[in-house]
Amino acid sequence: MKSDLSRKAEDYLEAVYVISQEKGHVRIRDICKELGTKPPSVVEMVKKLNDRGYLIYKKNEGLYLTAEGEEIGRVIKDRHDTIFAFLKFIGVPEQIADEDACVIEHELHPKTVEQIKSLVSFIETAPDHPQWLDHFAIFCELGKHPCIKDARLSQTMAAQMGAEMRRKADHCGSND
Repeated sequence: MKSDLSRKAEDYLEAVYVISQEKGHVRIRDICKELGTKPPSVVEMVKKLNDRGYLIYKKNEGLYLTAEGEEIGRVIKDRHDTIFAFLKFIGVPEQIADEDACVIEHELHPKTVEQIKSLVSFIETAPDHPQWLDHFAIFCELGKHPCIKDARLSQTMAAQMGAEMRRKADHCGSND
């Protein structure tokens, strides 16, 4: 999907898409709540998107997405969800992951998003919890890979990590 829309316009289409999926109808106040924006700003953007054919707005009746607007909203929402899931996998706190996904969703090449989505799907559908995710968590905590065979380092790491992390690190060398 390549559009000439601004990030802000894409955010509006995503918000309208999300609201319409949840409620079945969309009003200006719903968009204000979703985006934390004041009604005059929302009305201005909605009118612009209406004029460009991405949605249909009728005062006092609400609004709905056109097919093109819905497709863009769906794609942006999917990008957001994919990036958010990836950031959560690598240990980014939820609030930060959500904020960063809002920024990143507009900037990545579609092929990059496709590959991230494949990785997220691969991890989510793994028959067993991928051991390397535990190793990555340990690495983030201690700055050292838990599978390093240096005896001094292993003793230092063992002293620094709690019992749960030690249990996860003890599996180094087994098949992931």
